[in-house]
Amino acid sequence: MKTKESIPHKILAYLKGNPIVVILAVVSIAVGFTVDNFFSFRNFNNLASNTSVRFLIALGVSGCLITKGTDLSAGRQAGLAACITAALIQRADYAGKLFPNVPEMNMWVVLAIVLVIGAVIGCINGLIISVLNVPPFIATLGTQTIIYGIALVFTDAQPLGGYQKVFTETMSKKFLAIGGYEGIPIYLIFAVIFGLVFWFLYNKTTYGKYMYAIGGNENAAEVSGVNTRKSKILIYTLAGFMYAFAGFLLAAKSGGANSGLGQGYELEAIAGCTIGGVSTTGGIGTVGGILIGVLVFELLKVVLQFLGVNPYYNNIVQGLVIVVAVAVDIRKYVKKK
Repeated sequence: MKTKESIPHKILAYLKGNPIVVILAVVSIAVGFTVDNFFSFRNFNNLASNTSVRFLIALGVSGCLITKGTDLSAGRQAGLAACITAALIQRADYAGKLFPNVPEMNMWVVLAIVLVIGAVIGCINGLIISVLNVPPFIATLGTQTIIYGIALVFTDAQPLGGYQKVFTETMSKKFLAIGGYEGIPIYLIFAVIFGLVFWFLYNKTTYGKYMYAIGGNENAAEVSGVNTRKSKILIYTLAGFMYAFAGFLLAAKSGGANSGLGQGYELEAIAGCTIGGVSTTGGIGTVGGILIGVLVFELLKVVLQFLGVNPYYNNIVQGLVIVVAVAVDIRKYVKKK
């Protein structure tokens, strides 16, 4: 009879299997005790806001990775969503309004439009991959370029701003202010909600069951009755939905948008997932692990900033972390075989 593992045992097992998380966490704590203002409410809120947006993108990417796919269009999809949000949420009296003849729109209507567009783009990715049998890497690389082109045409390569006051005020709200703490940013609230939704999807529904089955062995999943084509379409459609929501938040957080927004975010999301235990060999990954991976990756950026490291070196360090994370994951897979 299989005994149920205790929570401390699960935590130790996770840390043992993900040494990069341990190393970066230890480095962050060390920097926190040696550099002023690292452990501060302002730094926490900045970290929470940045992590929240990246976490939503990573949740979308995770389903693709678990099924042995990927989505290189994630960042550009989020960027396009941010541009559409920025264009439709502009004030009527803003001098640089992209569409002068379009009246001011309700922010929640704008969100609905953006989410539908994101889901449609994700569905197209899913159809290309599952129906046309184009490898996910190639398919999403192609749509990445197409989406960037659409963003350039849509914005005419011009920056967008001039948001309605209600949008700015709503998205800058904070909750549970206590003493000197100004409160939890709204971005964190959204991240918690979607984190719980995805935990339920991955652990308590046939959606998650089929997703893990496809990642473990797609042929065996088909033989057992799983409609792999339909499942992949749903996974990529949900991914597009998540990128769109992240883009909506990104537009608010950035205070503006441009066609270049979101560049490279897909690589950060993939890195966060990999660091958090989502296996590149498919079939493995948890929502909690994804959150830890994204948080640790964002902590790395903050640590480098507080240490005064030349920004030009940041990409080098982040790239090395990605390579090491994938190497460790593959090594674990080889050992299991």
